[in-house]
Amino acid sequence: MKRFVGFVVLVLLAVLPVPAQAGPKQYVADAQTKIDVMGEWAHPDDDTSIIGPCGVWHQLYGVKCGVIQVTRGEGGGNAAGNELGPDLGLRRENEDRVAHYRSGTVDIFNLDRIDFFYNQSAPLTQYFWDEEETLRRVTRVIRETQPEIYIGFTSTLAAGHGNHQQAGRLIWEGVLAAADPTRFPEQLKGPHALSTWQVKKVFSGGSTAGTGGTTSAANCTTGFTPTGLDTVAGVWTGYNSPYVWPAGNLQGQPAGTAKIWQQVADEGRAAYPTQSRVMFKGTSVPACPRFGMTESFVPFQPNSSPQAGLDDAILFGAKKPDPGGLPLGTLEYLTFSRFYNVAGESFQATLHLRGKLAKGNAQLTVPAGWSTDGPQQVRAGSQADVTFTVTPSATAPVDQNAKVSATYTTAHATGYTDNVVRIVAPAEGRFQRWGNWAEYDQWLQNTAPQANRLGRSQAIQSMGIGTTIDIPVVVHNWSTQQQTGAVSLDLPADFTVDAPSKPYDLAPGADATVTFKLTNTDTTLPAQQNVSIPIRTATGSETLTLTLVPTTVIPQATPVVDGTAGPGEYPGPTLDLGRIWQGAATCTGVDDCGVSSTGEGSTAKVSWSGDALYFFIHVRDDYQSYAVTPAECVGHWQADSVEILLDPRGTASQALMDTANTFKLGIFPFSQSGGPCWERDADNHQGYSSGALDTGNAPGVQVASTAQWVGSNETTVPHAYAGGGYDLEVKIPLADLPAAVDPTRLGLNITPYDNDDTSAAGTTTLRHIDMSTRLGWSALGSVQSDPYRWGLATLPGYTPPADRPTTPAPPNVSNPNLNGALSPQTIAQSARNGVPISGRVPTSDLKILSAALRGSSVDLVTNSPGSGTARAFLTTGEIGAIPVWTTTCTTAADPPPDYGLTPCALTDGATPPWSPDMSGHLVKQSSQQITRGVQHWSIPLTAAQRTQLRTNGHLLVSYETPQNEVQAFDVRLSAG
Repeated sequence: MKRFVGFVVLVLLAVLPVPAQAGPKQYVADAQTKIDVMGEWAHPDDDTSIIGPCGVWHQLYGVKCGVIQVTRGEGGGNAAGNELGPDLGLRRENEDRVAHYRSGTVDIFNLDRIDFFYNQSAPLTQYFWDEEETLRRVTRVIRETQPEIYIGFTSTLAAGHGNHQQAGRLIWEGVLAAADPTRFPEQLKGPHALSTWQVKKVFSGGSTAGTGGTTSAANCTTGFTPTGLDTVAGVWTGYNSPYVWPAGNLQGQPAGTAKIWQQVADEGRAAYPTQSRVMFKGTSVPACPRFGMTESFVPFQPNSSPQAGLDDAILFGAKKPDPGGLPLGTLEYLTFSRFYNVAGESFQATLHLRGKLAKGNAQLTVPAGWSTDGPQQVRAGSQADVTFTVTPSATAPVDQNAKVSATYTTAHATGYTDNVVRIVAPAEGRFQRWGNWAEYDQWLQNTAPQANRLGRSQAIQSMGIGTTIDIPVVVHNWSTQQQTGAVSLDLPADFTVDAPSKPYDLAPGADATVTFKLTNTDTTLPAQQNVSIPIRTATGSETLTLTLVPTTVIPQATPVVDGTAGPGEYPGPTLDLGRIWQGAATCTGVDDCGVSSTGEGSTAKVSWSGDALYFFIHVRDDYQSYAVTPAECVGHWQADSVEILLDPRGTASQALMDTANTFKLGIFPFSQSGGPCWERDADNHQGYSSGALDTGNAPGVQVASTAQWVGSNETTVPHAYAGGGYDLEVKIPLADLPAAVDPTRLGLNITPYDNDDTSAAGTTTLRHIDMSTRLGWSALGSVQSDPYRWGLATLPGYTPPADRPTTPAPPNVSNPNLNGALSPQTIAQSARNGVPISGRVPTSDLKILSAALRGSSVDLVTNSPGSGTARAFLTTGEIGAIPVWTTTCTTAADPPPDYGLTPCALTDGATPPWSPDMSGHLVKQSSQQITRGVQHWSIPLTAAQRTQLRTNGHLLVSYETPQNEVQAFDVRLSAG
């Protein structure tokens, strides 16, 4: 850049590069862009499992790790400050970067998807994330960075959180899409053209269970034998890292000695104060993190090979040549004519080879008792597809995966690969899937068949105690022969069925559905709400997990909301809220967590009057937790609270919307402003619902509380509740619910949250932090997100208004996600590595012709052929990882990039101020509407701001066009 007279010239560090043109010339990621091992997760802190492994791989083998982060976690609570929504996303992005920074993982690709609330529904996540656009962004990041290895969540429902499930699915879908020229073809042409890319190995949902191996020495998977069929790769985290113990460290480690990588990993894993993490003050011992491989397109070492135990085994065939000798870049993988197979019936297996192939032969290895043809010859060339016929043993066990392996052998090299098929019963009877379970099985069948190796969905259903439901069983004939038999149910106590068995007669490939009427004969909710019901056919079986939920009748009455249950106000049954569903270990005694020595526990009574529900809730509790401010009257699980959960139609789970079709009111019985406050969370319209911050999402709600705040969040004053607990009386207008109530099937639950002394070690101040014990009327793990497992209520005599819709309105999550164009850390990364902000479409329209630091401003001259929005961020110091803890260790003793993650006193571990200036690193920000042509614009500065920028100051600029295209610049400010 030319020097201009009269002002200090800025050095332009990076502008989004222009990749190779489409056509014969292939795009190749350069050193700044290339990623070797890519992880993908849904939220910051989901990804901490790779901190130690990536540190070792980076230090010893030159591997570069990266992370695709679908959201920044904006939808959660904040245990460290008042930031919410986009402001919280900015802070959480930094926490994630701090956690990974020392391992060499400095590229974290945030996709800017909305983080809405805890749920267990991938379809609901797709609804909020815009499924196709999210996959488009994942695909672009893969094609730009060209990773060899992909690691992340399982795609199955076992991932729990629906965001986690969908993030796992995006691994499988992204790998497929990146290699497919018909998916997002616009990315493969034009001035920013990329090329398709084949990820070599996938680790999503693989089992790492097994025996042998070690945690005390390098090459820690040596001698490890998996108990499952997935190949397992491990890495020892006992190696010394480049980071040393500072003088005066609390752990008492010799100053200047190296921290092992496991120590670095544990410190990073704790670096999320907004998510209730606390500073790690322990001393780590070496570990051996392991990863189960679920898909491979390259040769690798099976766990029976000594080389599989090496700490770089995960890289073989992908980043490093496989020890078998095939050239790096050779593809070798197995596919099957069908995944589900029947004992004794043949199927085809095809070995696919791509690369510089020498003459050789290929052969299969099959389980004992199975048979196959071969070996078969492989000709020299660039590709070969060799097909074998495989016949399982006639006695092969059903409902199990079976491994088939292939070996390609030449005069000088050998390549190994394997894959699995599943043996199923000829006549397989499965409970008819519904909701999320049916949708997942459809995803397996239609989108990612290879993920079938992880297993189909479980058989899940619920029913109210003392009721009758249908149990439909779909029988499928997987065989080539007619299948005749009967379906039967193995019933536990307190159940009856309309017939002991029901017949089927099926042609090959045919289905039939038989339906049983199942009745629960006990009207008392059992201590164990889940029961198992095996479903049997003549040749197979599966087990239905049936959840029993409580039921009640809500009578009509006329309560007055005054905090007391007057005569006749609540004539209905008393609901027991003293069942624990999470956090039992934190109960401190018989007068805590909803129970008492006299048997009086937490209870509720419910009535209806007019068009409203009334609740009288008594909570037994011995310790008054942190009192929230008005701004903290969200995230009810972080303080003493009660949540009332209502599914107006009783069908939210069936509609694939989970709690997005429900009403959930979280009530804090007291606050720092004196009385109670309340909010809606994880429902059809979440957000503040009381006080000055009320968003109008729960008009007419009334709350009376007998709880009186003790007046201090210091533990040095008594925190006992007067009377051993508190009472709440609540009115909820039924018009506030997202749909008209079905008076024959209202989903209902009431869940008290109990927090006790949440002060950090060595301090006496309570915190707004989750350490809750969770109770409920229907008490099962994660019941807050599963309407099908709430209790069921009827309202005799109630009729909703005729004009009230029975279909819930689209959900409103209130807090938006952060746009990456507003994140200085994201902008700086994009400018450095060339991957467009959040995986969006790149542009190179904007040119910065000059930028200057003057006495009272930064002045820019730009040129653009079109219009858009430019946002400028003036920063100082290192913004790649801004410290998240305070520490008394001196900077001289603990210099960057260790970033203050070591304590030198018990009181270390407070959080430095973050907002509004990113802990002092954000000096000024500004925006400018860009118009066509040359444009001059200026950012005014104070004298103090100019002084800050003269030393290691940067100008970060993001640019967005009306077409949602993006561009990033990083300009270093220098005196001269």
